[in-house]
Amino acid sequence: MECPLPDYSQVPQEVLEIPKKYKRLIIVGASPKPDRPSYIVMDYLLKQGFEVIPVNPVYEEILGVKTIKDLSEVPKDFNPDVVIIFRKPSEVLPIVEKALALNPKVIWLQEGIVNEEAKELAEKAGVKFVMNLCFKKVHALGKLS
Repeated sequence: MECPLPDYSQVPQEVLEIPKKYKRLIIVGASPKPDRPSYIVMDYLLKQGFEVIPVNPVYEEILGVKTIKDLSEVPKDFNPDVVIIFRKPSEVLPIVEKALALNPKVIWLQEGIVNEEAKELAEKAGVKFVMNLCFKKVHALGKLS
């Protein structure tokens, strides 16, 4: 399924509030490669004061932050507000299933990622679900409003 680019002039106010309100994040699909969107977003969020745990099964550290290999390794004392997912739409559902066990306030699929089945699952569990928007861009927009 083709995913159209989002219209950032139409971001609902409740979505603009998410990066203002929630500061403890998990980034699934974080990359150590500076040209990758997940690296750019993580770098920005760390510089903005967010607490970030990157999930990557291959690398030990990204941007000086120790990675975890899977959502099952999230430290017990870290209660994530938002789980941001940088994975193919076909890989999202099992990630969301694991993420829901962490009781996040929001599950966020980055720009270009849409999965209606995962959205339905999260919303049934009472978790806010955002898809096809960039957390970094929404944070920057929210700072203007």
